[in-house]
Amino acid sequence: MTRHDPYLSRRNVLRTVAGATLASAAGCLSGNGDSPPDGSDTPSDGQGIIQQVAVEGTTLVVEFSADDGVDQINLIQPNGELFGRREVAAGSQQVSFEIGTSYATGAYDIVALQGDQTVAEASLTLKPDLRIVETGIGRNQPEKMWDKSDDEISDEAFVTVENRGSGPDSITKLLFIGDVPYPSDEEGTNYADDEDVSGIYDPDTDSEADDVVIEAGEQVTIFSSRSPFAFVPGSGTSCTDEQQTGEFELILETQVDGDRVSKTYRIQYSESNEQGSCDITFSEE
Repeated sequence: MTRHDPYLSRRNVLRTVAGATLASAAGCLSGNGDSPPDGSDTPSDGQGIIQQVAVEGTTLVVEFSADDGVDQINLIQPNGELFGRREVAAGSQQVSFEIGTSYATGAYDIVALQGDQTVAEASLTLKPDLRIVETGIGRNQPEKMWDKSDDEISDEAFVTVENRGSGPDSITKLLFIGDVPYPSDEEGTNYADDEDVSGIYDPDTDSEADDVVIEAGEQVTIFSSRSPFAFVPGSGTSCTDEQQTGEFELILETQVDGDRVSKTYRIQYSESNEQGSCDITFSEE
């Protein structure tokens, strides 16, 4: 396969990988807005050879008819290169490809082979679409936090995230930038540019998580690990004897395509004569 040949069409790439020209017309399993986020319940190809293509967790699963003599399934990346091939055992009706959370987004082609002939094709678009659904502070909404004492959760935040896309992703960093008491940049904890710090707490291990995987169609709640709402002298915003307002940006760094998901909030501090004793509320901009 000639990777950089501008005259090599996607159809020719499929034929090259398959080792033969297309032997029969095939349908399309679409992963766009007409299909559910997880890619399931998609129609089969025109002849019913490829019956379903779905994303389960971080795995792409292909189901096909066992009566049509399919002996190999190829998965083609959006750039036309081979992602992987699976030999089909006699009587088998399913193969899978582990796509993880480092895949390229776009349309993936599934090619079913019988000997050296392509007998069916299908296509599925893989692309996550992460949205921030809800954000809050432990001291204000302790019921949203993990099962710890009020002292441990009061300065931490929770963030509920939904993946409305058709592919999985992983959240690799949680940042609070702006007028919070203890921001994630040089005004506070200073881990925004540290590749080894995620700022995400894992209640199961009571430690900082490397990342959090979010599947297509899934909603997860993650927690901060660096106390963005702790009042620390000399850092961020402190309580004063007058009411204060400001804004901050909540940022999620993700692995697929290196995207950032962000939302800006308006934050309010009540008046207080004591360090760290003012009330904090915020709302979306």
